Amino acid sequence: MAIEIERKFLVVGDAWRAEVSRAVEMRQGYLTQEAGRASVRVRIAGAQATLNIKAAVVGSVRAEYEYAIPLADARELLDTLCVGKLEKIRHYIVYPVSDPGARQDVTWEIDEFLGDNAGLVIAEIELAAVDRPFVRPAWLGRELTFDRRYYNHHLALHPFRSWGGDAS
Repeated sequence: MAIEIERKFLVVGDAWRAEVSRAVEMRQGYLTQEAGRASVRVRIAGAQATLNIKAAVVGSVRAEYEYAIPLADARELLDTLCVGKLEKIRHYIVYPVSDPGARQDVTWEIDEFLGDNAGLVIAEIELAAVDRPFVRPAWLGRELTFDRRYYNHHLALHPFRSWGGDAS
């Protein structure tokens, strides 16, 4: 089984912007409502398109499967079948690991949401193990890993703007 181990955090301030190595615009939508056992997502990231199936559970460890699909198919799915959509710019920041035994650095993915989710900036880090240590940048705010409201599937169906714009 494919497993994703991910932690999510609110981003505070703009200091992170100076550390970005690259960025890509993303458009994604969901083919399922929130009540199911899995979320099924279509994503266009730059010129790449994927279909993603992820266990609909809250937490740092979830089953995840992702497959490349033709860009034209992704556009058609987004335009015709998705029940919720969102747009964002994903920024990438590479950080050294704090564990001297680890063999590679970690990459922070900073999602700067657009449209109805504008004003929300979330950092995610994928880890090789739940207990793997990592450097905590100064711009990292409170952890959101266990708060369903900040999952992309929820944001696509219940945009941040509808919350009254308060990320706390």
